[in-house]
Amino acid sequence: MDQIKSFIDQHQDRFIQELIQLLKIPSISADSKFKGDVINAAEEVKLRLEEAGCTFVEICGTEGHPIVYGEKIISPDFPTVLVYGHYDVQPPDPLDLWDSPPFKPVIKKTETHPEGAIYARGACDDKGQFYMHVKAMEFMSKTDNLPCNVKFMIEGEEEVGSEHLGEFVRNNREKLQNDVILISDTGMIGKDIPSITTGLRGLSYVEVEVTGPNRDLHSGLYGGAVANPINILAKMIADLHDENNHITIPGFYDKVETLSDEERSKMAEAPFSLERYKKALDIEDVFGEKGYSTNERNSIRPTLDVNGIWGGYTGEGAKTVIPSKAFAKISMRLVPHQDWKEITKLFTKHFESLAPKGVKVKVSPHHGGQGYVTPIDTIGYQAASKAYEKSFGKTPIPYRSGGSIPIVSLFEEELHSKTILMGFGLDTDAIHSPNEHFGIHNFLKGIETIPWFYKYFTELSK
Repeated sequence: MDQIKSFIDQHQDRFIQELIQLLKIPSISADSKFKGDVINAAEEVKLRLEEAGCTFVEICGTEGHPIVYGEKIISPDFPTVLVYGHYDVQPPDPLDLWDSPPFKPVIKKTETHPEGAIYARGACDDKGQFYMHVKAMEFMSKTDNLPCNVKFMIEGEEEVGSEHLGEFVRNNREKLQNDVILISDTGMIGKDIPSITTGLRGLSYVEVEVTGPNRDLHSGLYGGAVANPINILAKMIADLHDENNHITIPGFYDKVETLSDEERSKMAEAPFSLERYKKALDIEDVFGEKGYSTNERNSIRPTLDVNGIWGGYTGEGAKTVIPSKAFAKISMRLVPHQDWKEITKLFTKHFESLAPKGVKVKVSPHHGGQGYVTPIDTIGYQAASKAYEKSFGKTPIPYRSGGSIPIVSLFEEELHSKTILMGFGLDTDAIHSPNEHFGIHNFLKGIETIPWFYKYFTELSK
């Protein structure tokens, strides 16, 4: 294990170029036009797992996009680590806000990443992060430092709700049997402040449609006499929060866990600069639920946000119409104990009740998932903590993330395994946004840290 740094130094240029090659593939799972590219990305992942030392790799078809499975089994008597990641990416829109093309990766030096960062869609979420595990596997295999069994499950539908992953897991429980699941699809508090994500929020994602007249109408002849679906939708959305930014859906907060003052005090110890936060986002002030800090609002509290809204005429120039329909996409981030299916029903009932008689409302659920909390007294967490201490020289901070990885609760339910979330991205890496990037320092640091997890997990398992 002592040769890991020299191994990375010797091969880092190749590691970066391999990642760039993967990032060039526009594996956008949400858009059927890119189905061929998604398959190409799966084949690239298969090739890299084989090169890294997996003795068996296959592309497993699903009714949607394929899952890449690989393994190297040393002995049935040794513990097994299952690595999960995803090779699909978010759509890059809006393209005009990118400083460089999203699928033509470039390396740029920034204030946050003076050693350089790779700019491309998927750089941090999640190609760069799961590829750290592939290269860590290469190191352990080629230097005879793999202390246990390893399995990889890299899917192509995470960004569209992992619709077919549940069926795959249920049908392959024996193949996927493991002692711990390792995921890098989260982040760190700071570049030199290692942290382990111990909580994830759940998700309920819906699309709403408000219909008024049976056709678009002349706004001069009908304006003021017929309900305008866009006006109505805007008011309905506004009514989903009160003056304290508290969500107004009846029953929404019934199962929300209230953290103790002691737990909130410990959370507040994590390094955080509100001024730097506002500066990075170019905003004058933060906004959110009254009575909670910024870090609490985006981690331990549920939220409701509009992700997209459209209707009527949006082309160049003017067209004076009252539209027949208006639409919006709405996501609710949920905390542990909130059931996403129950919340979706509560939202639907309440949203329909907000509509006046002049319009019809349709709510279409898209996807969702449960929240998750990882206990810190497991050997998996202890192994991760020791691994960060070894590579960073400091003890990592446990913290709850505002993001959602719905499949984590699925894994525990179906495979009865705990998940350890070892993320190496930063909040400033612009995941899901234009100019997404991943610091080269973080990428290489991940490759350095992951093998130590294997070592310590195997030792602690004894």
